[in-house]
Amino acid sequence: MINLFSDLLMLLGVVFWFWGTFPLVGDRSVLFKLHGLSVSDTLGSMTIVVGLLLRIPSEWPLLILAIISLAIWNTVLGYVLAYCSSSEGDDER
Repeated sequence: MINLFSDLLMLLGVVFWFWGTFPLVGDRSVLFKLHGLSVSDTLGSMTIVVGLLLRIPSEWPLLILAIISLAIWNTVLGYVLAYCSSSEGDDER
């Protein structure tokens, strides 16, 4: 039962990944696309890691560290990319 739930969580994580990738072909702004991609990537990756946590509970310290790292670094790097892309047109540089 736990393995089935773990598989469903990992499948849901892959669905989140694709869900954030499809809007990249739209006509919205780069920042909107980046926000959607970073949120769905973070949620998908964290869902996959939770699925792995259920499957191999002996590795919980490493997997909890992975979840915390994903939450922090995906947010920070998304912010940095958004900042750099929004200041491309500035003449101050």
